[in-house]
Amino acid sequence: MSIVTLDFETYYDQQFSLTKLTTEEYIRSDLFEVIGVAIAVDDAEPIWVTGTRYEIKRVLQSIDWGRSLLLAHNTMFDGAILNWEYGIKPKAYLDTLCMARAIHGVEAGGSLAKLVERYGLGAKGTEVLDAKGKYRSDFTEEDLAQYGEYCKNDVVLTRKLFHILHKNFPTKELKVIDTTLKMFIQPTLRLDSSALVEHLENVKNIKANLLNECGATIDDLMSNNKFAELLLGLGVVPPVKISARTGKEAFAFAKTDEEFKELLEHPDPKVQALVSARLGNKTTLEETRTQRFIGISERGTLPVPIKYYAAHTGRWGGSDKINLQNLPSRGTNGGKLKKAIQAPEGYVIIDCDSSQIEARVVAWLAGQDDLLTAFEKGEDVYKIMASAIYGKEESTISQEERFVGKTTILGCGYGMGAKKFQVQLKAFGVSIQEEEANRIISVYRQTYPKIPKLWKQTQRCIEAMITGQAADFGVVSAVEFDPEEKGFLLPSGLWQKYDGIEKIYDAEGKEQYQYKTRKGAVKLYGGKVVENLCQAVARCVIAEQMLKISQKYHVVLTVHDAVACIAPEAEAEKAQAYVESCMRWRPDWASDLPLNCESGVGKTYGDC
Repeated sequence: MSIVTLDFETYYDQQFSLTKLTTEEYIRSDLFEVIGVAIAVDDAEPIWVTGTRYEIKRVLQSIDWGRSLLLAHNTMFDGAILNWEYGIKPKAYLDTLCMARAIHGVEAGGSLAKLVERYGLGAKGTEVLDAKGKYRSDFTEEDLAQYGEYCKNDVVLTRKLFHILHKNFPTKELKVIDTTLKMFIQPTLRLDSSALVEHLENVKNIKANLLNECGATIDDLMSNNKFAELLLGLGVVPPVKISARTGKEAFAFAKTDEEFKELLEHPDPKVQALVSARLGNKTTLEETRTQRFIGISERGTLPVPIKYYAAHTGRWGGSDKINLQNLPSRGTNGGKLKKAIQAPEGYVIIDCDSSQIEARVVAWLAGQDDLLTAFEKGEDVYKIMASAIYGKEESTISQEERFVGKTTILGCGYGMGAKKFQVQLKAFGVSIQEEEANRIISVYRQTYPKIPKLWKQTQRCIEAMITGQAADFGVVSAVEFDPEEKGFLLPSGLWQKYDGIEKIYDAEGKEQYQYKTRKGAVKLYGGKVVENLCQAVARCVIAEQMLKISQKYHVVLTVHDAVACIAPEAEAEKAQAYVESCMRWRPDWASDLPLNCESGVGKTYGDC
């Protein structure tokens, strides 16, 4: 098997570039042109190929792609050009950008220039700056040759970087990268343009009434306290931060506050409208995303842009400005975008969601065997929890009481406080007093005492990252804590680290911990690290299950703890059974972790 390292140079100008357009828009535009491509097979010297589309395609097709792996830096871009422009699909995809993100974390600079500087591999040139606004015909022969040298140097640097990153990189994660990239590079899903146009009109009509329904005035929008009350009324806990000026906790309502901006993607359109109005936006995310879907539908199939290792937990994230990780399912227009995503002709979409995986993982890491046994036996853990909360037999538990039990099981495993728990219940129409919320949380912690014990144990791990002393984490060997590495070795073979961790003191002199990110300092405590690790372990499970599914069916999407694939309509029932068996399968490192799932099948993603 050969590794073909490749780098395309393409036309761009002030308005037509990847900083202005999505990758899909850019490559599929009539303005798009490949100026040239540098290619290196294995360790051979790279060659520079320029010319017409036919001339470049002829050279590319001379390579035995059926026995070749494509390597690039940001393969989502180069791989898409290779397939969409030239109809070429290699055996698999490799990507140094994805690998670097997993090794160094999402906070590290991921550009080729920064990475080669980090490893002392050489210097990336600047000739690309001189190519701005120039099609191939605008280059002199000398300039084109110089541009080729620049491009060949990028190929050499990418290859050197890969050899370094590959030394200790888990093989399974290379397969996860390949599967993730294929969702975008080899698109199969279609979009229903007429349904999208209708949805866009509905969204615009509804938006005008949302602020009135919320009872919001300009004064409400501009007052931090009043705006926070509006969010609480919609069941949203207002995001907070530590003020750089006062050192005290303050509302995080600025345009630069990431957690606040994330509310633009909240499933409730009222929340979207409020946040949009506060930020001065003229359109909600639902509008802009629907408009993007319409544009994609006019250009072709739907490339699914999922970013590998987008979060500190290793989870995937949205990309290319459509964020398929957060399509709304609730509200007036809930599910309309999902229903507009269609399977190819003769196929169905199978969407399978891992059941309560974080609650299962936290019990597993803590050694809370009674809760694990209940999961293993398929018992109704929500009724069991409600029975403890209300002191009643399980057979007498009402639907509302069971819902409180469900919210407790799914929400209280990371040290949630009473106020947040109260707001979370209110968002689903269940109102309780703060005193009752405190009581319920206390019952949870007494019923499953090993979980709070895990938070305390993890707090000692945080302290050990500062002091360098030894500390233990959990009762399973699948996650290993190393104070010198300032982090935890995950089952994937990758690390979850807390770089720049430090002890600080708040305005009242209370001891706290935080670690550094590009978005600023993040507060750290035992329950928060447990949450990060549970999500990371869940992601490791889902990744391995996704690879098993991909052995038989084309995976088209992964969202949080779910995997979606397509299968021939004639074998839908058989395929669904296979997918469910994969999502109940336990990796060797988690043979005693009870797993379960729910799935749906449909001609559209929204029907699953």
